[in-house]
Amino acid sequence: MAGPASREELKDYCLRRLGHPVIEINVDEDQVEDRIDDALQFFREYHFDAVEEVYLKGQITASTVTLANVNANSFVLGDIIVGQTSGATTEVIQYNTTTILKTKNTTEIDFTPGEVVIGSKSGTSSTITSLEKGTYDNRYFTLSDAVFGVKKVLPFYNKASGINLFDIRYQMIVQDLYNLMSVDMIHYTMIQQHLQMINTLLVGVKPFRFNRHMNRLYIDMDWERDAPIGDYLIFETLRILDPNTFTDVYNDMFLKRYATALIKKQWGENLKKFEGVQLPGGVTLNGQQIFNEALAEINQIEDEIQLRFELPVEFQVG
Repeated sequence: MAGPASREELKDYCLRRLGHPVIEINVDEDQVEDRIDDALQFFREYHFDAVEEVYLKGQITASTVTLANVNANSFVLGDIIVGQTSGATTEVIQYNTTTILKTKNTTEIDFTPGEVVIGSKSGTSSTITSLEKGTYDNRYFTLSDAVFGVKKVLPFYNKASGINLFDIRYQMIVQDLYNLMSVDMIHYTMIQQHLQMINTLLVGVKPFRFNRHMNRLYIDMDWERDAPIGDYLIFETLRILDPNTFTDVYNDMFLKRYATALIKKQWGENLKKFEGVQLPGGVTLNGQQIFNEALAEINQIEDEIQLRFELPVEFQVG
């Protein structure tokens, strides 16, 4: 018979290991389901094969942006305002007949003071004399329940640090890579390490906090300076494998052993209530022995998993 490939097959496998259907296993259906849940929870907490390393992205958003000192007399709700210089667009969600215009942030707001904006629906044009961005929707990122932990937030770098005319990588490509034998990789590596050190000193690593029960990732940074609206941040995370998608999880040998031991312990717990009761034929129930055997098996399996399959603690230095 093939190994378990679903929750139901894992449950049947555990019951067969305990003797079903040759003997009756005195455990309720709901109790079996609870013990399977407990086994999966322990497996996810301590077995490195239960999680995967993935990169997730989070976008920095703001619900509204205010364009101050704009003649809003003829704008209409839902009007799409287009900047004639920047090309930025945003949607009108509130206005009055004075000089305040509130708009919805649909893209990264990149209007500039003095820029002429035109409403695509109303045809109204006006000039921005000052610009005030609205408040952020949240100063944290909400992650899914499947995220087990956050290892790092990828470093913040200035947008101007990409490849350009003054970038050392660009200069190496132009000057040296026509002949690969002429490239001095030692010098290039030293320069890259020096640039990395400068970035670490001037930009630094942003501290972050994550709590699994809140599913919120907080980043301790200056949001107004370091988090432009519309930008994305990348998080290196550990995410729990979904056993319904990756069904091989149900066939893990430690998960099978551990789930069986937990159900066996529940069986002994149930039978202990009838300790000393003599059944017809002189048979006496011995739930305590089943309970003790299961407890010893559970302790052995937990120690084995934690010693052999738990990820090592990541030490932080400095």
